[in-house]
Amino acid sequence: MSSRFLFHRLLQMLVTLFVMSFLVYALIGLMPGDPVDLMLAGNPHITPEDAIRLKALYGLDKPLLERYAHWGLALLGGDAGYSRLYGLPVMQVLLPRLLNTAVLMGLSLALTLVIALPLGVYAAQRPQSPADKLINVFCLSGMSLPAFWLSLLLISLFVVKLGWLPASATLSNPLSLLLPVLTLTIGGLAIYIRHMRSAMIEALRADHIKTARAKGCSDSRVTWNHAFKNALPPVVTILMLDLGALMSGAVTVETIFAYPGMGKLMFDAVMGNDFNLAMVGFLLLTSFVMLGNFMADVTYALLDPRVESGTANGHE
Repeated sequence: MSSRFLFHRLLQMLVTLFVMSFLVYALIGLMPGDPVDLMLAGNPHITPEDAIRLKALYGLDKPLLERYAHWGLALLGGDAGYSRLYGLPVMQVLLPRLLNTAVLMGLSLALTLVIALPLGVYAAQRPQSPADKLINVFCLSGMSLPAFWLSLLLISLFVVKLGWLPASATLSNPLSLLLPVLTLTIGGLAIYIRHMRSAMIEALRADHIKTARAKGCSDSRVTWNHAFKNALPPVVTILMLDLGALMSGAVTVETIFAYPGMGKLMFDAVMGNDFNLAMVGFLLLTSFVMLGNFMADVTYALLDPRVESGTANGHE
């Protein structure tokens, strides 16, 4: 892989991140009420003159671009400000929640891949067979189940009726993660199985696969040594993009299971008008999404060198 390819992708990522940071800052600024207005609403002893002085102190009386530049420079210097809801530095609030989300979503993704990839290959080897139809029915069911309904169903069965598992989830109790991981895995399985099946069916129809079979290669060798590698790029692309999105957490699942992750934190920050926490949190999540896109480009180029040279579609 050439350094030029990496440089162009990194430059695109940085430019996109810069634009997104401004958009996030501007959109958060459109939320009703600023920190000083909230202080006025919560403290009747603050006079209008005090409000004017506070807005000048926090720079809220300055134009948007000037405020954005000041905020961005402070953030680059390591000062992300304080959270209004928690009374702590923003990064002290964000980092533990980010770790919680990484553990929960990482476990779910790993379990999803372990089950989905073999099932997708198995279904592709037997298109339109009873097993393939059964797997497709499972995928459609998994995609149709709302996360909140599935969460409540699992709680009703394993917590209320059987009493086997706790209703809330924390890292300190690994067993409590089982239900939220299972909820997220069922939804993810449908997506990855269908992508793997589609990519594998296309790969098995390629001419070089027919040639390998004509030479006497076994089905397992043709499937795993030849077709599987060619079917991986689109699945890996989805995976890399998911790695970025996974850091945003799952608001519904985290809320139902009272799990302290990024999804619930960002929801609380927006609803509670915690400007600093919301801005830095959304920017951090945007960074992970951009990083996921970059990793997808790099991984795709490694799996298919034609992507780097621009010939993946058969033309320059």
